[in-house]
Amino acid sequence: MNETQLTIVGNLTDDPVLRYLPDGKPLCNFSLANNPRRKDPKTGEWRDSAPLFLACTAWNALAENIAASLHKGQRVVVTGRLRMNQWTTDSGDKRSGYTLDVEDLGASLLFAEVAVTKTARTAAARSS
Repeated sequence: MNETQLTIVGNLTDDPVLRYLPDGKPLCNFSLANNPRRKDPKTGEWRDSAPLFLACTAWNALAENIAASLHKGQRVVVTGRLRMNQWTTDSGDKRSGYTLDVEDLGASLLFAEVAVTKTARTAAARSS
């Protein structure tokens, strides 16, 4: 497939939100803020660049693990497929935006330590 793969490092802007679809499938939504810093070669000072905010969606066991493990402000490394969504507002205006369909996620160890706990795999998790 020629899908756009993306890996991004950022901080969660809020706690992940877990919900279940009518068929029981877990879905987790969260957003990341990536705020790159650049060193000014003239002054030697660090300066923040314009932030990038990206909406992310995870499914199945990954969705449940994200919701159980992560909180606002935590730094993560996310990889997934970039998707463009289009919709029309109630007033008839056309809008578009990007989301990341998360394939995998890990805690960034640049500023944190983590203890990994393996979860028991269920038949539903193996089939996803």
